[in-house]
Amino acid sequence: MANSSQGLERLVKAFGYSMKGFAAGWRHEAAFRQETLLALVLLPCAPWLARDLFDAAVLIASLLILLITELFNSAIEALTDRVGTEHHELSGRAKDLASAAVFLALVLVAVTWGALAWLRVAG
Repeated sequence: MANSSQGLERLVKAFGYSMKGFAAGWRHEAAFRQETLLALVLLPCAPWLARDLFDAAVLIASLLILLITELFNSAIEALTDRVGTEHHELSGRAKDLASAAVFLALVLVAVTWGALAWLRVAG
């Protein structure tokens, strides 16, 4: 029984760490705030735009992927800055790669929402 308590305690702690991560993202990262607000604006549109449950899941998933990617980008930037603020080719590359990932996530949102909006309006 102690094992399940330890497991439950671990889950509670993990949830707390996640909440701290969300708070840090919101407090320190303008891009995360902007993308969260975008998601909050778009989410209520998903039931109207979606033709079925699968469409709604795809719309919501694209927004979650964007937020996940932005959190990873912010983590990479914070860790890179923690290691050193002087210019280093590998640090710059890490930040650029993370930024490119966010860009692709934004493209995914635009393509997904745009395609389903087109189907809704045209069909």
